[in-house]
Amino acid sequence: MTSAAVVASGQEVSVEVPATSANLGPGFDSLGLAVTLYDSILVRTTESGTTTVTVTGEGEETLPRDETHLVAATILGTLERAGFSSPGLEIETRNVIPHGRGLGSSAAAIVSSVLAANALLPESAQMDGPAVLQLCSTLEGHPDNVAPALLGSLAVSWETGRAYKSTIIPVHPDLVPVVAIPASELSTEAARALLPASVPHNSASSNAGRAALLVHAMTTAPEFLLEGTRDLLHQDYRAQAMLQSATLMRALRAEGFAAVISGAGPTVMTLAVGEGQASAVIEAVERIVAAEEDSVEWRVLRLNVDTEGAKVKVHQR
Repeated sequence: MTSAAVVASGQEVSVEVPATSANLGPGFDSLGLAVTLYDSILVRTTESGTTTVTVTGEGEETLPRDETHLVAATILGTLERAGFSSPGLEIETRNVIPHGRGLGSSAAAIVSSVLAANALLPESAQMDGPAVLQLCSTLEGHPDNVAPALLGSLAVSWETGRAYKSTIIPVHPDLVPVVAIPASELSTEAARALLPASVPHNSASSNAGRAALLVHAMTTAPEFLLEGTRDLLHQDYRAQAMLQSATLMRALRAEGFAAVISGAGPTVMTLAVGEGQASAVIEAVERIVAAEEDSVEWRVLRLNVDTEGAKVKVHQR
């Protein structure tokens, strides 16, 4: 058995990846939106023979600092898939995307790691764009977060056989995402465990129509956003795991705002139209939360749609 080739030491690569919101209501496991909240990593290859990780921001007190860290493990695994190993890695991570809140933190980690590893490989061994999407989607388990993280804007994703595919659609320029992020976390696995094995045919057909309407609303006709974000497949089933989020989402929708659970939750995202409505959404969130007797702490952010996706820089040392 031949040993793996070793990537060159002395390389330095940085990657910045946007947060993402999957589903957007009816687009279960198929729609995802990139937003202007970013995680970044800096990776150096060294002659040390060891892997070290430094973490700032989200998770800095709990995440591992060695090769068991998700970023480190993904970089090493991606190199191994290509038939390479590293003499040593120094990895710096800066985490801004909240963990366990439905904003694609794990997808951002996987995307940044795969892109960094790919940039460390010799050019002849590097993956092209579709191969990167396939690997990231396989590692994440689905493409709805990794596609917009890689490419930006609104991603529509699907699976053909064993291949994951995505296409990117520019969104309407007036679209303003507003997120209300609760202090508590919720794992994607816990949220998925609440979904039924089957749903009524009329619910599935209604969701298909709403998802098609949502794409039209997000790209061309934002006046249909409220109707386009109506979901019958997953949000109601998951509500018991995030009662405050479900209550806030329903209250916002009752006032005419296109609010949804972001990904598996518990963040609530509202797709506002223009700065005036975005300000109205923020005011509504503050008022609704203030009226709740046992409300959790919320962080409200007015974001933009990220139109570029992940950015890779190779530095000369």
